[in-house]
Amino acid sequence: MATTTSSPTIILIAGHWLGAWAWDEVLEHLKSDHPRAIAMTLPGLDAHDPERATRTLDAQAEAILGVITQHGGQPAILVAHSGANAPVSLVMDRYPELVHRVVWVDSGPVATGSVFAPDLPEELEELPLPPFDVLAQQASLEGLSAEVLEQFRARAVPEPGPVLRQPIELTNDARRKVRTSLVCCSIPSAQVLELAQTGHPMFTEVAQLEHLDVVDLPTGHWPMWSSPRDLAKAIQSEASRNN
Repeated sequence: MATTTSSPTIILIAGHWLGAWAWDEVLEHLKSDHPRAIAMTLPGLDAHDPERATRTLDAQAEAILGVITQHGGQPAILVAHSGANAPVSLVMDRYPELVHRVVWVDSGPVATGSVFAPDLPEELEELPLPPFDVLAQQASLEGLSAEVLEQFRARAVPEPGPVLRQPIELTNDARRKVRTSLVCCSIPSAQVLELAQTGHPMFTEVAQLEHLDVVDLPTGHWPMWSSPRDLAKAIQSEASRNN
């Protein structure tokens, strides 16, 4: 078992509409080998925050920094799922020395200038979780039972409009030196790497990474629910890499 004095903190950060609760099953498996693993809820995704609809990507990035600081201020392992890629990319740009490794879960680093929803109307304060038939056209629901989908619907928090409309501004090439792992779920790693090499805008940053490892975990876009044990194993394996 890893010791609390030798292992970096693992910070699990879920994507749009989700809070720390989304990682509950993964944490159950992960903590037996890595007791310093924690999950956080990004600003704007706490249902009890009366100002949540006004939260920004900058606020989310600073919150991640705050969690790193609260847990000793030493370089941490950031595990970013889906839409958490935007604030985590900001953290890597602004504080690369505080990121020991980043593990992208069916996700990846964003490029400067990226906007998640550039056409989102300014008057729309937040974006609720869409109907599942609509969501399935954007991301794979493979492996999710009716019970899981019901919980997803019941606990999902609308995504703040400012988070979806804010352009990503990145200036520090040191972010590309951070050790990086891609856990590829809904798109196989071979296809991801091919898209990166051919300049696909979603994967352009992947081609610029200096230290990249890939692992395939074939399942849908929410592996924390469809394959929590295997995802925990993948995270633990990538967190243990020394390269």
